[in-house]
Amino acid sequence: MTSMSERDPQQDPLLNPSNSALVLIDYQPAQIYSAVSAGDPGELIANVVALAKVARLFRLPIILSTVQVSNGVNRETIPQLREQLPDVRVYDRMSINAWQDTEFVQAVRDTGRSKLIMGALWTEVCLAFPCLDAMRDGYEVFPILDAVAGTSKTAHDAAIQRMVQAGAQPVTWISVLCELQRDWSHTETTEGMLAIALERGGGFGTEIALKLDRTTVGAA
Repeated sequence: MTSMSERDPQQDPLLNPSNSALVLIDYQPAQIYSAVSAGDPGELIANVVALAKVARLFRLPIILSTVQVSNGVNRETIPQLREQLPDVRVYDRMSINAWQDTEFVQAVRDTGRSKLIMGALWTEVCLAFPCLDAMRDGYEVFPILDAVAGTSKTAHDAAIQRMVQAGAQPVTWISVLCELQRDWSHTETTEGMLAIALERGGGFGTEIALKLDRTTVGAA
């Protein structure tokens, strides 16, 4: 069995570590606990933390933004996420739409990446607005549907439809993990990939660990 040669990252239609960046917007306590479509906020938090670990494993550029922290209205990024990203700069802003903040947009541009894996709260506002604007500016955007939530299920579903109709490509954190790994011969990330899957991937993590029993790895 022989894998095909590596694709040119700039021509690759899929996410790979050389063409992608992770953008996380407004993962702040008030926003999370007002995002009622999430059901269990703990699940949402665990998923976005897993996604941050994925980005670290594959060395993606990471853009982190908050809204109205500097003026005391809102609290900072949730500690569970900040613990995974202690050295990542936070772009605090006043604009509801992150894509209307000069420093935030410049930070995204400075990554040099064309594909944005994007998560934000709430779906219909903090995610939809920059997603739509980024696509208008020529980026491909991949909203992470199991790490976002709206103020109601109707609002969440409508926002997803709006983004998809405009060209967004919905993903989940596990699909991002597998898409970035792509090939088991990429041994430099296999062990880390399995560790994340075992820690958070449920049945998926157990299944791939059993199938790859020649790789010894413990849950993080």
